[in-house]
This record gives sequence, C-alpha cells and structure tokens, in this order.
Amino acid sequence: MASTSSTKLGDERPRAVGRPGPIRAPERPATQAADSAPTAPRQKAERSGEDRGETGAAFPIDVAIADKSPLILAGLEALLADDRRFNLVLKVTDGEEFLDAAKLQRFQIAIIGWQLPTLHAREVLRALSRQPSAPKIVVYSGTNDPAAPAETLQLGGAGFVSKRAPPERLLDVLASVAAGDMVFPFVDIRKMRADPLENLTLRERSLLSALGSGHTNNQLAKDFGVSINTIKFHLRNLFEKLEVRNRAQAIALFLEMKHGSWTAATSGGRAESAGASRSRKSSRD
Repeated sequence: MASTSSTKLGDERPRAVGRPGPIRAPERPATQAADSAPTAPRQKAERSGEDRGETGAAFPIDVAIADKSPLILAGLEALLADDRRFNLVLKVTDGEEFLDAAKLQRFQIAIIGWQLPTLHAREVLRALSRQPSAPKIVVYSGTNDPAAPAETLQLGGAGFVSKRAPPERLLDVLASVAAGDMVFPFVDIRKMRADPLENLTLRERSLLSALGSGHTNNQLAKDFGVSINTIKFHLRNLFEKLEVRNRAQAIALFLEMKHGSWTAATSGGRAESAGASRSRKSSRD
C-alpha cells in the first residue's frame, strides 16, 4: 500500500507560476461612463448654444428687418423674440440704410417690405445680386401687386410672405430659407421676364423710339450725328439686350410696349407680338 501511494505523489509536476499582471480598476457600467463623459459634438453644442431643428439649419439664425412701418417692426421684433431659433440683430426703416448694413454681413437672413423708402425692394434685391455672399431675403408685404412674388424670385429673393398670412407662416418660411429652401406662393413663370427697357441706356432708348417711328439707318445717323457704322453697332447691342434678331422684331416689341400689350412671352430668343399670339390661339381653338 505504501509503494502505491509514493508512485502517485512522484507523478505530480510542479505548476508554472506566471508573472503578476497589471492591477486594473473595476470597470464601471456603460451607462455610467456615457453620462460622465459627454461626446465632443455635445460639448461643442453646449458651448456655442447652437441647435439644429427638423430642417437641419443651425440655430439661432441672425435676422435683420427693414420696413417703413414702425408698427410692423415692433410686431416682427416681438414675434422673433418669442422664437429661440432666431436672433434679431438689426431694425431699419429704409432700403438704403439696410444695404449699408448688409455690406457688413452681420446677418444671414433679412425680412424686408416691398415698398421701402429711399430704395424699393427691387433696387435692394438688384444691389444684393451683385454682392458676394449676400444675406438671403424674404419679402414680407401686403402689396396687391400680383407680380411682386414673381419679381422677388426673379431678382434673387429667397421667399415671399403676405402680411395677410398667419405670423407662424413667416416663421416657417424663415426656417425653411435658413435650411436652403426657396419659398414662394404660386408664380406663373411665363410672366417672369424682366422689363426689356430696364437695361437700356438713354441712347439705346432713343434709338428704339426712332426705330418705332420708321427711321432708316441713314436718318438715324443724321439724327444722332454719328456714322452709319456707329448706328449699326448700337443696333446690335440693342437687339441683344431686347433678345430679338432684327429691326422688325425690335419695332414689334416697341409697339407692344407702347400700347400696353406686351405679353412678356419669348420663343426662340425673340419677342412675340400680341397679334401673332392671338392668331395662334385662334387657330388652336
């Protein structure tokens, strides 16, 4: 019995003892770790105070107001103050003062009236169209001019809201514009062509009027005291600005505008006469 017991003890081998590992602190639950260490975006948002709404725009948005009515200015100021998405930074009562402020780029969106003192909204929009990184413009107006929304769109505006709409409508439009959208009531794009005379010089307007009276190139050269080649040069520029191809089309457009029948329709780069439009309509009927 004694020999059997000694054999078993002899077969046992000593166990290897490994090096002691690093001492680790007990792990905390995942929820506790997440609560104690906010992520970088969250920290940034808390520092800057910015938020992002459903539209994806970064709020608050700096907004300016330009309107001739002190009552409207006060109402818009109160409306924006109650909405944390917007931060009112400027209030002015005329278009020229607004343009001066816009050059400083202190705001991203502006609400302007249609009939502004000193400069009309049209002139404001034209000036901003030549300014790099101009603020987005939302026209807020009670005008009865049905062409105002289309003109605003054509001149580079970002939105148009009637003063007869609920105030919440203006706030929704501002949020959408801040997110990169353009918001307008129904606009008939067939009527969006600008006034053809708008970009003509005084000399070109006089030349167009003389063309409408049936003057030849020789008569025009004599009337204006220049050479025929100079007249031809001016006529080419005139036709290009009017988007017509020749003298006949320029005269037709002039007569339409003179008699108030200009339809603002174009086809193939030329102005169509009201008579031709009516005749085609009759043939289709």
